[in-house]
Amino acid sequence: MKELFLIVGGIYGGLSVIFGAFGAHALKKRLSEDQQKSFETGVRYQMYHALILIIAAIAFPFRELSQQITGWCFIIGVLFFSFSIYGLVLSDSIGKKMKFLGPITPLGGLILIIGWVLFTINIAEIAVYLNPS
Repeated sequence: MKELFLIVGGIYGGLSVIFGAFGAHALKKRLSEDQQKSFETGVRYQMYHALILIIAAIAFPFRELSQQITGWCFIIGVLFFSFSIYGLVLSDSIGKKMKFLGPITPLGGLILIIGWVLFTINIAEIAVYLNPS
């Protein structure tokens, strides 16, 4: 499990750099200012969650189900949140907005929030275990 989360974190991080460069250069003339801001939000959140996924993979032994769920929340949350934004922006830029992606974005955000709550609980439990007072 640990290796999977490290690999996905690395892939998400690398893709966020590629998508960020793509958005800043190749799409700059095709996207409106609002579309570009939305695209950048997707890239930014993807990078944040690539990093926290890598941190979780280093910190957690993944013996607890809640630790595994934390990692999956970050993976699925990014997929739903960031990638739905990319789909919405790109489809809108060619005049064929995929409106069905609209409800997927907040669902992805909710899953990311759940991941952060579980991460916080799990990292606190590890800290207490390693540093009993």
